[in-house]
Amino acid sequence: MADARTTRLTTRLAARASRAVDSPHFTRAVFVLIAANAVLLGAETYSGVVAAWLPLLKTAEYLFLAAFTAEILLRLAAHADRPAAFFRDPWNLFDLAVVTGAFLPLFRENTTVLRLLRLARVLRAARFLPQLRVVIVAVGKSLPGTLSFLLVGGLLLYVYAMVGWTFFADDDPEHFGSLGRAALTLFLLITLDGLGDAVRTGLEISRWTIVYFASFVLFGSFLLVNLLIGVVIGSLDEARREAEADGEPPRPPSVPAVAPVVPVEPLPLPLLRARIAAARTALDEAERALTQAAPAGATGPPGERVAG
Repeated sequence: MADARTTRLTTRLAARASRAVDSPHFTRAVFVLIAANAVLLGAETYSGVVAAWLPLLKTAEYLFLAAFTAEILLRLAAHADRPAAFFRDPWNLFDLAVVTGAFLPLFRENTTVLRLLRLARVLRAARFLPQLRVVIVAVGKSLPGTLSFLLVGGLLLYVYAMVGWTFFADDDPEHFGSLGRAALTLFLLITLDGLGDAVRTGLEISRWTIVYFASFVLFGSFLLVNLLIGVVIGSLDEARREAEADGEPPRPPSVPAVAPVVPVEPLPLPLLRARIAAARTALDEAERALTQAAPAGATGPPGERVAG
């Protein structure tokens, strides 16, 4: 008996908390809190503002912490009847880690870590922006492909850096005097930064350096960068398909549901004929009344008078 009563209370609590969490007003309020928290963090970077408003800034930070704590507790209450579902959601785990980290003595005593935790609250805005969530998921899915890209790019840099050190170390030690210098020079050339100066310097050494720089730009800047873009775009499409497969979120209680369509039965044939005959009679009487009301010298449609 007691277990059944506890289950009913838990289900009722979860239902009420779910209605509050799923309401658009709750979502807007939390988003406004996150934006205000970001403004507060930005204001604390100005020493004059901190010196003049330090007590107020501290009070505001405690209020933000209390509000975010109440939010996460409300989300936990919404999963009171199914707590495992709360911990299966990565966003819930992230929110819980950010909020609870501010209460740990180890983090509160470290100003840098505490500031980073407060900064992490701004990232929670992605929870309320579906398109941004898709982008973040796409970035996570593109990590394996990005690691492969980094391996290929590192191999390309190593080979070309060794070739550049072999041929240009004596004539251009500033850029190719060692493997590290050569790799740094070539890494900057991937972004096409300083390519003109590098080509001019190389042409003073030998005309064949144009082949070296042209092939590196072709493989490093065009091929590899486009390969990375392709990996990211592919991950973005996959994340978007998964988001569409999950379907739209449940309709909030405040939004009225569409009323079901009630089929209309057709009228019986004799009744339909009688109504058509009545409509024709009414039209004939209206036409007769308009004809009698028209002046003797009028022609054309009713309402237009033509001079005789």
